Amino acid sequence: METKLARISQLSKENPDMVFTSLGHLINKEMLQSCHLQMDGEKAVGIDGVTKEEYSRNLDENIENLVERLKKKSYKPKQARLVEIPKDNGKTRPLSIYCYEDKLVQEALRRILEAVFEPLFYDEMMGFRPNRGCHRAIRKLNTMLERKPTSYVLDADVKGFFQHLDHEWIIRFMESKIKDPNITRLVRRMLKAGIMNDYQFEATEEGSGQGSVCSPVISCIYMHYVLVWWFKEVITPRLKGYGGLIAYADDFVVCFQYKSDAEWFYERLKHRMGHFGLSLEEEKSRLIEFGRFAEENCKRRGTKPETFNFLGFTHYCSKSRSGRFRVKRRTSKKKFAKKCKEVHRLIGSMRTLRVKEIISKLNEILTGYFHYYGITDNSERITAFRYNVMKSLFYWLNRRSQKKSYNWVEFLNMIDNSYPLVRARIYVSVYD
Repeated sequence: METKLARISQLSKENPDMVFTSLGHLINKEMLQSCHLQMDGEKAVGIDGVTKEEYSRNLDENIENLVERLKKKSYKPKQARLVEIPKDNGKTRPLSIYCYEDKLVQEALRRILEAVFEPLFYDEMMGFRPNRGCHRAIRKLNTMLERKPTSYVLDADVKGFFQHLDHEWIIRFMESKIKDPNITRLVRRMLKAGIMNDYQFEATEEGSGQGSVCSPVISCIYMHYVLVWWFKEVITPRLKGYGGLIAYADDFVVCFQYKSDAEWFYERLKHRMGHFGLSLEEEKSRLIEFGRFAEENCKRRGTKPETFNFLGFTHYCSKSRSGRFRVKRRTSKKKFAKKCKEVHRLIGSMRTLRVKEIISKLNEILTGYFHYYGITDNSERITAFRYNVMKSLFYWLNRRSQKKSYNWVEFLNMIDNSYPLVRARIYVSVYD
């Protein structure tokens, strides 16, 4: 099966105009069993309550039954269970929890869509793609800011991106490469399956549920045609100077040499987003002067160069030790404060455990945090985060009984000698 998908991917890469007309047959017993083996059994269950373990008890029978329904076109996905996840700004993000069998079909669809469309995507699009991630996006952005004639930056975010994807546009984009009615039917039924919110059925007339296995690749297809392809093939040739784009899911940054180009593009962008059922988050989208000449220009006006946030980092203009222009980054204040609060609450919930167990859990958190935020120029922030974790630990350990367990010197001695906390470390260079 992997060989067939690799062949499809190769054909798509070598023949960009090729349209695939027969791919539905690939969703067979072999593929679904492979999807089952890959599926995470620890995920939350859908409205039917079936887990991976329960589905495995009669795996052959269950998959054969599913394949038969797919062949007869009688397969219909169940409604997703809606869960609200808190966001940084106090609002919530809707997360859709799907039934296990529907996840298998979604994973099969994801593999097919990815095999066909992945070779077509531009390198400017990083989110939800194989062998690409946040750090690679930041490295590419750093090159655009430091080595290209960037003087203006448009930092933009799409409002409620996943919730407002237009179903008909999804199908039209997909059918530009896959004209198999069986695939189209499955995608349409998945999109229209609906959700259960507080035991009430709600139809899904737009959007692709966050939590769906194939939503990420669908979002990439949407952004490819709406933004990235349009910018590369239509906008860039019409610019007077340099223009560069980096996109990560619904968050993207566009660099320009000239302000007139940036303002012209910004107006066109608003119109294009509206045409495809989307809109920009006005509070998070702004055009700023940024680059090697920004600091000098701001000094003449008596102001300071502005900064922008992207992928959890605040990017700002600075200089190297030799006095050359450099872009540096630090953990954004919002992300820093949120994580400190999360860890403080977590330690409070674990305060009755043994110190060794608490430290073990904190080391897991710190290691993950440093692997992401331990990036060039961010030493001060990650060190500050570790110090905040230590303060929270000191606070809660001294509230496990009426008598204080430690003074600060004793506490530091324990951390240094008995139960050491992972130390802050830079793991990622933006110049690799």
